[in-house]
Amino acid sequence: KDAQKEREPHVYLSKEEVKEKIQSYNSSVTDKLKMTLNANGIYTGFIKVQMELCRPITVHSSQSQGRCVPSNQETAFYLPDGCVNTLHISSTNTVREVIEALLKKFFVADNPAKFALYKRCHREDQVYTCKLSDREHPLYLRLVAGPKTETLSFVLREHETGEVMWEAFSIPELQNFLRILDKEENDQLQILKNRYAAYRGKLEEALRGVLKPG
Repeated sequence: KDAQKEREPHVYLSKEEVKEKIQSYNSSVTDKLKMTLNANGIYTGFIKVQMELCRPITVHSSQSQGRCVPSNQETAFYLPDGCVNTLHISSTNTVREVIEALLKKFFVADNPAKFALYKRCHREDQVYTCKLSDREHPLYLRLVAGPKTETLSFVLREHETGEVMWEAFSIPELQNFLRILDKEENDQLQILKNRYAAYRGKLEEALRGVLKPG
């Protein structure tokens, strides 16, 4: 069940409350991805983001003496469904910054404005997927919910605007999409041709049997 945005009040925690929650959080962590509280009150930690993208993404091809560096070459492809990435962020990082960091980490060339971050919550045997605003802080949500992804998880999706925002795509991206569509169209056309060729062969064989003398 999807909801565009849950109206939940943001609870502002004192430094002592944050410290207690981090201690409780770290005591429940099973994957060693713990949080750290700094002297200035800012805390850091990890979030996992599941990629649920329907359209192909464009990435920089990268190779340079064993180091990954962006290049001018770009490739478009469909990301495997269910791919999960881990990010190390701070409590001050907003949703928009998390999206930008996630795309930068994997050299994704697409405009960050194409994407939105969602939180997926499990409550009373139901699943709610809610779009987060750009100003929210994912690590705070992770801290409050605890480390279990069954309780709260993050999902990256394209914006659900009802229509594709083609103006957000670059010319190379659009050209790559056209090439992908052309390939899919040709594949489907070949499948249809093969199917009808098989039908034609069977009909001609049947006709030869009916018209054969004797």
